[in-house]
Amino acid sequence: MTKVLLCFYVCAQNTFKKMSNENKTISQFELNLICEYFSNLERQGPGSPEATLKALSFIDNLTSESRIADIGCGTGGQTMELAQNTLGHITGLDLFPDFIDLFNRNAYTLGLSHRVKGVVGSMEDALPFERESLDLIWSEGAIYNIGFEQGLRRWREYLKQGGYIAVTEASWFTEQRPQEIHDFWMEAEPGIDTIPAKVAQIGHCGYVPVATFILPENCWTEHYYAPQVGVREMLLEKYAGNQAVIDFISFGRQEEELYHKYKAFYGYVFYIGKKI
Repeated sequence: MTKVLLCFYVCAQNTFKKMSNENKTISQFELNLICEYFSNLERQGPGSPEATLKALSFIDNLTSESRIADIGCGTGGQTMELAQNTLGHITGLDLFPDFIDLFNRNAYTLGLSHRVKGVVGSMEDALPFERESLDLIWSEGAIYNIGFEQGLRRWREYLKQGGYIAVTEASWFTEQRPQEIHDFWMEAEPGIDTIPAKVAQIGHCGYVPVATFILPENCWTEHYYAPQVGVREMLLEKYAGNQAVIDFISFGRQEEELYHKYKAFYGYVFYIGKKI
């Protein structure tokens, strides 16, 4: 579980990586803190409805019979967007039961529960789908849990011939970048690479690259960082004086500051491929 949490979300990733370097263990309180923090956010990583729909526009032949999986779905912000713009059946998979509870509650509230369901599971295990049963695999900000290339290879077996995969992944925009941000991301996510390198990996894993686009800045600022302000204040007040909470919030703010400082050098990128 520690290994998964180290890579689960960017903010949580940096916090626990720091703890790991100090030879500390992760307490149940810290696990609960992660869940509570991200449960209060519609999206657990950078993204937006517009970016989700843009990626969806590159995917053909989805029908009411289509089967879609959203792996690492979180509370389902992007999943509900998919469901409202497709007719198929969608299964969301996430490690945290609290996220899946919210996911299923959101689906019910939106009148989607007849074809949208969240289940608890780890992407490190065999996925709960039959081979070649899925028309589309979606994963926003989560594939790095098992590695971009490894995820593409392992998930391919669940896709039908001609099925699509659409994922977002942190990527370098330039071949060179300042040492501070290079070190930060290499510690947090050693698999980060340039866009051309990631596109090449898609081809090596048995897909035709279909489309690639950089998520706009507002996917970070408006849809990811801005909603965290109120959540941080709420938790700091609720757990006043708790050092674990203070450290967690501090690492999150550090990540945000680094983004504003170095956003010209990296960001999230949508990668869409088609199984051949």
